[in-house]
Formats: sequence, C-alpha cells, structure tokens
Amino acid sequence: MNNSAFTFLKCFWRSFFIGASFNTRGLQNIGLIYALDPGLKEIYPKKEDLQKARKRYVKLHNCHPFWTPLLVGIFLFLEQKLAQNIIEKSFYNKVRPTVVYTLSALGDSFFGGSLLPFWSLLTVLFLVLHWYKAAFFLGLILFIGLQIFKFYTFFLGLKYGFSALSILKKWDLINLGQYLKIINSGLILVLLVFIWPFNLNFWTTYFVIFLLFISVLIFKKYLWFREIVIFMIYMCLLAFYYFK
Repeated sequence: MNNSAFTFLKCFWRSFFIGASFNTRGLQNIGLIYALDPGLKEIYPKKEDLQKARKRYVKLHNCHPFWTPLLVGIFLFLEQKLAQNIIEKSFYNKVRPTVVYTLSALGDSFFGGSLLPFWSLLTVLFLVLHWYKAAFFLGLILFIGLQIFKFYTFFLGLKYGFSALSILKKWDLINLGQYLKIINSGLILVLLVFIWPFNLNFWTTYFVIFLLFISVLIFKKYLWFREIVIFMIYMCLLAFYYFK
C-alpha cells in the first residue's frame, strides 16, 4: 500500500477498541469502521467514494477480538485493490463474511477454548502453590506475546491480503488447540490434588491422576467433552471419600 506508516500504526492502535461501541444491531461494526477509517481516508480522497467504502462495513460484523488486527490489515489491502479496480466489489462482498466467520470460529476454539483456559488454570495452580511471581510473569509473558501476535498478523494481512490465510493455515491452530485442551485436562487433575478436601496418599493419588488422564485421551477419540468426563469422575471420587 502507498499509505504512510503513521496511518498503518493508527489503524492498528484503533483495532484494540473493536468492542468499545459494541451494539445489538451490528455488534462490532462501529469499532471496525473506527479502526479502518484512517486508512480509508487515504485510499479514497473523494468524500463520495469514502462514504461508499464506509457503508461496506456498516452491516453485521463479529469476530474474535484477537483476530481484529489481521482483519483490519486484510481489509485495507483489499480496499486499495478495489480502488484500483483490480478486484470486483461483488467478489469482495461475498468472500469477506466467510473469512470473518471462519476466523471467528477458529478464535473461539483456539483462544477462548484452549489458550485462555490454559493461562487461567496454570495461574490458579501457581496461586494455590503460593508461586505469586510465577503467576505474574506467566500473565506478563502471554500478554506481551499476544501484542506481538496482533502486530505481526496486522502487517501480514496488510501485505498479503487473503493470501495471509495460507500462512495461518500452516500454523495448524486447530490441532494445537486440541493438544492444549488435553494439557488443560491434566492441569485440572493436578489442581484437584491440591484442593482435595481429604488426606490423600501420594502414590495412590498420582496413580489415579495418571488413569484419569489416560481416560481423557481415550474419550477424546470418541469426541466426548473432556471437562464433563473429568467433572463426573471427580464427583464420583468425592462421593466415595465422603460416604465411605
């Protein structure tokens, strides 16, 4: 793109406020337009063309916020192609919602269903063990890593447009999220050891944990919800110790 670096940074910074104007009609649409607006103003100097470009994003928009910088970068890339008549508006209007909703599902699964629970479980475990510094630095490292991820994906979308999705595909986030969920199941089991209300034999306890973790792997093959299985086993063991 021919836009200035300052405009890029301004769009990137504004992408952090995607949910600031969340509404029941368009969800994140106002926040998206707010993030895109500096770039759109440079791409479309004429007010009439600018207004048409803005209207493309007034409709419903909803995606995981961690993907917003990537989408803002992709949209700015494609808006320049639209301004140069390199791609058709009809094609763009059809493909854009598919990309948004695909990333939304991926974000909910990987970030919301795997990475964030991993952070929360590990943080709670550290706090239970009174490892306060470890909990703090874990949060700090993941926070910094998230900002680097957002910055990188923003310029990835800005440079390659939809082609950036091919690079994301190589990261295999879906399978990575599955492995994180298995690790989360193990963290739940370890956490249960430290908050268990009765006295536990060391070797017996970790043998039970091992069996439970193996059961999680087995249930994964048959697409059971691991958290439900663990909760059921936990309640059965709790009832056994309470009523014996």
